Amino acid sequence: MAGKMSKKTWLIVAILIIAVGSIVGIALSRNSSSPSDGTLPIITWNETTLSTLEGTPVVLNFWSISCYWCGQQLPYLENVAQQNEGEIKVIAINMRDSASGIQTFFGDYRPTMLIALDKNREAFVDYCLAYNNTRGAIPFTLFVDREGIVKYIKIGAFQSEAELWDALNDVFGTTIP
Repeated sequence: MAGKMSKKTWLIVAILIIAVGSIVGIALSRNSSSPSDGTLPIITWNETTLSTLEGTPVVLNFWSISCYWCGQQLPYLENVAQQNEGEIKVIAINMRDSASGIQTFFGDYRPTMLIALDKNREAFVDYCLAYNNTRGAIPFTLFVDREGIVKYIKIGAFQSEAELWDALNDVFGTTIP
């Protein structure tokens, strides 16, 4: 299959895309607002350049505002991001809504987790083809280890924060601080 990237290559590319948003600074949404003007910094998935997060475990979560279960589990993901800042990167990738819709959704709250916008749904489609046999179910969460290998896939919502912590412990050895 010459010309097609392997699942591992797609994962590495996706992680590299995310990394620049956190390492170099966050590329802002279409409205060019900045965090200093009270808006939520949002990584624009398709406009970031490549870098590396190798060495840091990553939790990637695909979500949308209209998804009830996505909204139910976002606080669990945010608590993980807050309690493991620097140890685990939590990235919530919105694949349906606009930057302004996401801004309105979060209001004045500034999450610790990174918020990404997959404007063209390219990352979502790639991950669904590689890891989501239901081809589009959300929420959809992947745990990626320090070497960039997907170690855990969760299709559907974590039913409780305890369930999320249990999965983190099983995959990364992470316990509630």
